[in-house]
Amino acid sequence: MADIPTHLKYASSHEWVSVEDDTATIGISDHAQEELTELVFIELPDLGRELTAGDPCAVVESVKTASDIYAPLSGEIIDTNDALDTEPGTVNDDPYGDGWFFKIRLTNPKELDDLLSPDDYAEQVNI
Repeated sequence: MADIPTHLKYASSHEWVSVEDDTATIGISDHAQEELTELVFIELPDLGRELTAGDPCAVVESVKTASDIYAPLSGEIIDTNDALDTEPGTVNDDPYGDGWFFKIRLTNPKELDDLLSPDDYAEQVNI
């Protein structure tokens, strides 16, 4: 059964968001990594890239498929988890910790209201 931490917000496209001040850390949910199975490659967005909520901004490849990762919020990429270049399986092992993807400086914090609560996300993925 997938883990859904209660201190995070979620996008219907399976990204999680943790916000501190004007910075959001983003990764994919435990449910998403379980569905993808073993991740073998992750392409992260470039630093400085401006994102609009809903933009495809990263790609994950697993032994089974390739999938786009979407920006759950608008903002500028200010950090990426470069460790995933050589250890993409970290996302499978620790999706909410060391498996984070990127950080953005928020340009529209009101978009947080459009994200799912942990309970709503659990209902979406039928947990």
